[in-house]
Amino acid sequence: MYFRRILRPLRRGGMLLAATTLLVSACSAERFTTTASEPTKSEAVLAPLPRSTPATLTPYYEQKPAWRSCGAPGFECTTMKVPLDYDDAASGAIKLAVARKKATGPGRRIGSLLVNPGGPGGSAVGYLQAYAGLGYPAKIRARYDMVAVDPRGVARSEPIECLSGPEMDAFTKTDMTPDNVRETDELVDAYKKFAEGCARHSPKVLRHVSTVEAARDMDILRAVLGDQKLNYVGASYGTFLGATYAGLYPQRVGRMVLDGALDPSITARRLNEEQTAGFETAFKSFAKDCVSRSGCPLGGRGTSPDQVGRNLSAFFKKLDANPIPTGDADRKELTESLATTGVIAAMYDEGAWPQLREALGAAMKHKDGAGLLALSDSYYERDAKGHYTNLMYANAAVNCLDLPAAFSGPDQLEKSLPAFEKASPVFGDGLAWASLNCAYWPVKATGEPHRIEAKGAGPILVVGTTRDPATPYAWAESLAGQLSSATLLTYVGDGHTAYGRGSVCIDSAINRYLLDGTPPPKGKRCS
Repeated sequence: MYFRRILRPLRRGGMLLAATTLLVSACSAERFTTTASEPTKSEAVLAPLPRSTPATLTPYYEQKPAWRSCGAPGFECTTMKVPLDYDDAASGAIKLAVARKKATGPGRRIGSLLVNPGGPGGSAVGYLQAYAGLGYPAKIRARYDMVAVDPRGVARSEPIECLSGPEMDAFTKTDMTPDNVRETDELVDAYKKFAEGCARHSPKVLRHVSTVEAARDMDILRAVLGDQKLNYVGASYGTFLGATYAGLYPQRVGRMVLDGALDPSITARRLNEEQTAGFETAFKSFAKDCVSRSGCPLGGRGTSPDQVGRNLSAFFKKLDANPIPTGDADRKELTESLATTGVIAAMYDEGAWPQLREALGAAMKHKDGAGLLALSDSYYERDAKGHYTNLMYANAAVNCLDLPAAFSGPDQLEKSLPAFEKASPVFGDGLAWASLNCAYWPVKATGEPHRIEAKGAGPILVVGTTRDPATPYAWAESLAGQLSSATLLTYVGDGHTAYGRGSVCIDSAINRYLLDGTPPPKGKRCS
């Protein structure tokens, strides 16, 4: 199922890290409290409250964190309380997991740098401990305390739960390109079961995981950390979270990087259709690369990207009728939906293209679906024991609250199929049906499409990649045009997001901005 799942792939040393490594060095739930370490000067003096803070919120802003060593050396963890319901803050609180790695020096400490990898549903704490706290440039880590909070409903912060492992296995292989009424009914039933599971297992938080609420939580964290302003790097969905914060608290925006931007002004239907076109653009780049190499299973040298797409579509159609073996005792067959998800997963990072070529070759030539199943598992964050992280559950919960459903039901969706298929002959059908999930969500959406201007904010840096599959470049252009103080930095290349992907030009521009507050000149393009 293709929610607006836009979690940035993690890279370190040029290698793609499997999604499951997010949790390797993360704190376990019981490690997030206990005795406080000695506060630094900045921690001892809390930043002032926003002028309009209700009295019921004051205790939240005046919390003092109790940090404890956790995970890898140098990392500390704690929890902080936030209101479950900001409209009734006195009615109860929830706990959010927070982690940091303090500035290493030398040089003057700038403050905290909050990071978020996207999703929605990606663990920011896992991202900090597996990548950002270790792999961000040394000069950034020297001057900033690197900080992350798992947003409400995510990972260690009151996680949304929906299905058991076996139930999720069944869900992921559901036919996403129904050919008749029976298959359409089966897909609708799968969406309803998913939604009902979320309502049954997470009734308390399901109504309160919107991006607006997560952004308000970030302002409490800013104060708890003792910072006057929020410094932030958000990737993918994290750009929407950061932009939302800027819209709510423009005077409290410090240095803010929004990499792989979303456009908050468009409807869910348009968002899904434009993302579909983004995956088609990325696939054509993969196709050109594939046929330039010997042994490409989708065509030889000189084969056009359109023909490569037709060859892949023909393979998917064969799988729809006759799934192939996987070698997995519990999931014996690679279905069309699992194979499509595996291909989609590899579009996020060109570093995964060799793995995709090999997996497609094994599947198409030898009827071995193990490689594509492994790629699909990485997308869904399923481990070898059949356990799924809560990424996809939180993803649906946040998305379905943030925007009204793209479609009310199959009849309305079917009228839009031609537009999706035009956007992507390869993925359009499946991605259109994937956008039906919110039609059956048990909680009414609280958000609407809206422009974010954040008038009064300091300089904000928006970064867009020209062939980004998940967040099309036009969205970065749009967000940069909306934000009153934004500068657009362009990466001419492939993959999802730009920072830390190997472009010295991009990294230097972002590092300079984070260190001295100077954005790059308008119109700057990098490769």
